[in-house]
Amino acid sequence: MQELWRRFEEWLRQNAPGDYSTLRPGASDVDISRLESGVGFPLHGELKSLLSEHNGVTPRRSSMAPGAFLLGYSLLDIEGILEWHQNLSTMAQEAVEEGYEEEVVGRTAHTQWVPFAQALTGDLLFVDHRTGHHGEVGEISFGDPEYLPLWPSMTLMLTDLCDAVEGSLRLPTARRRPSVHEGRMLEWVTG
Repeated sequence: MQELWRRFEEWLRQNAPGDYSTLRPGASDVDISRLESGVGFPLHGELKSLLSEHNGVTPRRSSMAPGAFLLGYSLLDIEGILEWHQNLSTMAQEAVEEGYEEEVVGRTAHTQWVPFAQALTGDLLFVDHRTGHHGEVGEISFGDPEYLPLWPSMTLMLTDLCDAVEGSLRLPTARRRPSVHEGRMLEWVTG
């Protein structure tokens, strides 16, 4: 995982320096423990590894700002992860309490989904921590009736991202291809 992340990061440094410059230093073990306490369960090792490398990116102010190099999503910091996890947990709990659990829980929200990246639109990438789905990477697009499973693991996600950017290839699972905008930031275009 860390080797793949460094490979991807090096590609950003050489080809999308604006994106590379948004990366923040890694989270401390204390911060990661605080996050685990906040979500109420141990984080998947791959997510912990990512957070130890970078505690998010400098927040974007517009769609033309760099930092959304993960399929148009920006890495969240510990605070952002805690906030979005709480939002998803509240949505799931309210659905259970109000009798529409089938429409929400495990489809658009779950207490064991841990968001790690966010688009300007509010859509999220998350790591699933449910038994049977542990470690899977999914995408929540608010307005869609169900989340989209993208990869069985963050390691496979990073493998595909590295291969795509290094070879200018289309990502099969996400149906997007890499493109460098103005020589400074990575974009993922449909097609």
